[in-house]
Amino acid sequence: MVLTWQVAADGPLRHLDERLGRAARGSLPGPLAELLADLGNATVAVPLLALVLVGAALRDRGRGLPRWWLAPLAAALAMAAVPAVVVPLKALVDRPGPPHSVPGGYFPSGHAATAVVAYGAAALLLLPSLRSALLRRLLLAGTAVLNAAIGAGLVVRGYHWPLDVLGSWLLCAALLAVWTHTAGRVPRGPRSGLGGTALRCDGPRLPGGLRTADRSAGGTADGPAGGPAGGSADGTAYSSAE
Repeated sequence: MVLTWQVAADGPLRHLDERLGRAARGSLPGPLAELLADLGNATVAVPLLALVLVGAALRDRGRGLPRWWLAPLAAALAMAAVPAVVVPLKALVDRPGPPHSVPGGYFPSGHAATAVVAYGAAALLLLPSLRSALLRRLLLAGTAVLNAAIGAGLVVRGYHWPLDVLGSWLLCAALLAVWTHTAGRVPRGPRSGLGGTALRCDGPRLPGGLRTADRSAGGTADGPAGGPAGGSADGTAYSSAE
């Protein structure tokens, strides 16, 4: 809200933003900046998300999760919400773009918004498929770096001001938070018969039944010690060595 107000009211933050944008322009090789900016195109990001949606739906259905369709459906709705929110906001703020840009609203950035939701939702949907905590952290860190690189490409190429990108990040982080809250209500599937140490999961669940923090315990995720062993919240066995 503060960013939108500063941009719409031509406040001091907007003046600083435009100075930074002019200084950053051309600071990366043109082809590299163009490639990074293009990764925010809907023609690139949305098909990738669609593939992950299908894969996640098949995975969770195969694991016997009740309401296996909820997380992919919620992610698709979050992606559809991007233009529904960004386009009217662009028209309302009507911020001019950097020098030599075509006329039109530039705040918030549609490319940055598309990238955050598409790549962010894809990463969160893939988390339950990764048994290693290290791999899950690397996936999330890589997604954050990718979005930062896309934002840098948009600014360096002169397609957007920095606040256009930052505004999209904040807006779409909220969209992803709503999606995670919704999809995290998926009930657990049947326990796995595989061997291993059962893990207790504390914290909000992510899509597929996985929770954000896993720690070893004597019991299962929803039962006391001595219950069926070896199953995680999403039906996958995890090693206590993670």
